[in-house]
Amino acid sequence: MALVEVVARRDIKAEPDDVLDAIADYKEVHPRLLPEQFTEYEVRKGGDGEGTVLYFKLQATSRRVRECLLDVTEPRDDTLVETDRNSTLVTTWTVVPVAEGGTGQARVTIQTTWEGAGGVGGFFERLFAPRALRSIYDQILANLATETEK
Repeated sequence: MALVEVVARRDIKAEPDDVLDAIADYKEVHPRLLPEQFTEYEVRKGGDGEGTVLYFKLQATSRRVRECLLDVTEPRDDTLVETDRNSTLVTTWTVVPVAEGGTGQARVTIQTTWEGAGGVGGFFERLFAPRALRSIYDQILANLATETEK
């Protein structure tokens, strides 16, 4: 098995704290960020950052649906981590100021890692899954920009 990693990044014209607050609002804002590949979204506990427990199904490809039950932690003031109880999947959201842009700009990074399958299936997973997931993350980041750049 090999570690599979997907990273997507976008600069958003909004205060970093406001952007992170939007991401961490799993009850109201976060569901609006998610494209159609996310179904059955449910906050099972909490709903605002640390301590939140989420459930959803993610259809990353036409044939692959993953059930996710995530625990949310905030290891740092600029970071949210979503850890799946059902797999090795870990998604980290980081929001930092854009130094060269001055105030009012945030750089948002979504990084997801998991232990990929071995063999031929793992080869195709490492080849196609990151591309599909990066496309989904680009949609999420575009939605986040729309939500926070108001």
